[in-house]
Amino acid sequence: MNAISEKKLVKSGFAVILGRSNVGKSTLLNTLVGTKIAAVTTKAQTTRHIIHGVVNDDRGQIVFVDTPGVLKEKNSPLTPRLLERVKNSLQDIDCVVYVVDPTREIGEEERYTLSLIRKTDVPKILVINKTDIHKKPFIDDYRFLMEDEGFDQLIELSALRGRHIQPLKEAVMDALPEIPEDELPYPDGQLTNMNEKFWIEEIIREKIFIVTRQEVPYSTTVEIDTIEDKPEKQVLVISGRIVTTADRYKKMLIGHRGQKIKEIGLISRKELEQATNKKIFLELTVEVNPKWELRM
Repeated sequence: MNAISEKKLVKSGFAVILGRSNVGKSTLLNTLVGTKIAAVTTKAQTTRHIIHGVVNDDRGQIVFVDTPGVLKEKNSPLTPRLLERVKNSLQDIDCVVYVVDPTREIGEEERYTLSLIRKTDVPKILVINKTDIHKKPFIDDYRFLMEDEGFDQLIELSALRGRHIQPLKEAVMDALPEIPEDELPYPDGQLTNMNEKFWIEEIIREKIFIVTRQEVPYSTTVEIDTIEDKPEKQVLVISGRIVTTADRYKKMLIGHRGQKIKEIGLISRKELEQATNKKIFLELTVEVNPKWELRM
């Protein structure tokens, strides 16, 4: 028997999470992984990048791929770029997890997403999220998609409450191919493809959306310039910039006598301290760059 045939085989592959904006894809990713990786807000298109969340068990490894929400917003310069990332995420995958919200009617964004899914030749799982919400007027419409669109399995769950998450993990694991154990995409202990800098930017960007609510548009981002770790003091010193597209938004982000930027910094620092178990010194400034979206 040669060395190759003696290698232990395990289940492993990439499962892309698709759906319109605000169906709970990022909340689901965080719940599946067991820690916060992706920013979560009620603002559409909070997710802008392709984020991996790694789940390991005794059967193998699942790499869940979070994607930007499908939003057919014609006036946003971000929309075509984010839609292109959604389409690109369907390449070289092993399973599709299509997440829907039963409180919202099937519309243009659902039909567009389904048109993308039809082009894939991999197992497809339909996930009806937000089952913890009492009123779900469109749940039967989504249940009909199981047969109408040829999904392999239907799972109803609550990503926010962590209900019925294990059946989804098992269904995805069942759908994945077998590979040699030493060829797993990620080493044991690594939970995401995102580095520390990106993760901190995500936390701060989430807090911007929470604090400013509807005042500031999607065209706001965060760029971390320096992260200085002082292990002897258990301190992280972080310096970064909030970048927006116009002076009027800069004023909103700073707020009267700097109250908004102080609040953003305070709640960001608290979450970072809880996550890192370190003291955080966070310095944030706000700058205007009308063309930052073109770099996305």
